[in-house]
Amino acid sequence: MNTPDFQERVHAAQARIEPALEHALGGADDGAVRLQEAMRYSVLGGGKRLRPLLVYVTGMALGARAADLDAPATAVELIHAYSLIHDDLPAMDDDDLRRGRPTCHRAFDEGTAILAGDALQALAFSVLAARTNALGDETRVRMLTVLAAAIGLGGMAGGQAIDLEATGRAMDPRRIELMHRRKTGALIRASVELGALAAPATDDAVHAALRIYGDEIGLAFQIQDDILDVTGDTALLGKRAGADAARGKPNYPSVFGLERARQLALEHRDRALAALSGLDNAAVALRALAHYVVDRVQ
Repeated sequence: MNTPDFQERVHAAQARIEPALEHALGGADDGAVRLQEAMRYSVLGGGKRLRPLLVYVTGMALGARAADLDAPATAVELIHAYSLIHDDLPAMDDDDLRRGRPTCHRAFDEGTAILAGDALQALAFSVLAARTNALGDETRVRMLTVLAAAIGLGGMAGGQAIDLEATGRAMDPRRIELMHRRKTGALIRASVELGALAAPATDDAVHAALRIYGDEIGLAFQIQDDILDVTGDTALLGKRAGADAARGKPNYPSVFGLERARQLALEHRDRALAALSGLDNAAVALRALAHYVVDRVQ
């Protein structure tokens, strides 16, 4: 499914998101130079840009203008960067490597890292609110609501809380699925929803189908991430392989076994694909993206 057409879409999305992120991070701030450096270090230091890609691919598949997708694509990547900074802190996962470089609190200091995450979260909402005028007030409010829900108690923050509680303990299958759907999957689903919201005249049935699609590829993505933590290489991943086991944190291979984890990643991918059955030609790129999520090696 990794066709030339899909690769072209990936490259087009990457070409748009990098300058959009640069623009969002703005010019020099003489009052908080170190904080701004930490924000730029964390956002512009590479990464898969999966969440912006989901915004662009979904929106453009449904007829949205690329210019209307820049703000939501930027917002989800800023939120993702904020979450990585905070996840890496000593009070959370205590990681020292991210994207092949020292984590933010290692490159700067812990206090600056906390503030950088806070500032990026605020900036994400500012960008989404201020740069979606062409979409109208109702769509802007819906977008803000979707993003807020994805990062709160029922999303990333709640998932991280479950993750912290699980360290050093056994976890049952239902609980680990809930953790992954919130901690990682919620923002991935939101990225799909934001892309759809930017498109003209998308009906409720399509939105419902895309929510299922986003939910399922979000879980498939995190299962594959867990698998790569066991089977991957630190140099390729850009973060420490085997980190979950070293910290006593349960993941899909430890709960289900490696082979069953691989099967589950494929099962959730297939559920995502099934949700697209009524979307006709608009689903072609989304199907390719679902395969891309599970087939990746980093």
